[in-house]
Amino acid sequence: MLSHGQRGVSLIELIVGIVVLAIALSLVTAVLGPLYIKSTDPWHQVRATELGQSMLNDIMARSFDQQSPRSGSLLRCGEPGAPACTLQNPDGSWPADPGESAADNRLRFNDVDDFNNFTVNGSLLTNILAEDLADVYRNYQLTVRVSYANAGEVSGINLAANQAKVITVTVRTPTGSELQFSAYRGNW
Repeated sequence: MLSHGQRGVSLIELIVGIVVLAIALSLVTAVLGPLYIKSTDPWHQVRATELGQSMLNDIMARSFDQQSPRSGSLLRCGEPGAPACTLQNPDGSWPADPGESAADNRLRFNDVDDFNNFTVNGSLLTNILAEDLADVYRNYQLTVRVSYANAGEVSGINLAANQAKVITVTVRTPTGSELQFSAYRGNW
């Protein structure tokens, strides 16, 4: 039995309180949710930069062309007395080198243009020692494009045709951001 000084909460007051609390929590989470997702972007960008720069370094360490001598010859491909450099197909692709294709393991690639159209999901990535990097780059995607630089494309250098290749590495983060890294590999 209630005394006259005590009073309880009615069912309607309780339901109204729960509804007001639910609306307030919905507004708070609607505001903080996108901030939570955006807070991971810098971390993903650092990871993507690490991956893109590492891949670019790996590619730049390879020979300029399949016809480039790998024994330290004084002649470059395309010079008199040396084999001609590989010509890019009209559609932008490169002729397949014997025993290599973009579907192959990248450790078998011996020149820059072998990496053209190389695409790999982060869960399948390995380092140069063929160690699995799936835990580090899961849900990242990496794509490589290689083409000849246009004559005169590199500012301050008078380039002739087929003297430099442009390598572009694109890394897509799990949040959908894309970062591009480019470098020129010269035939010298």
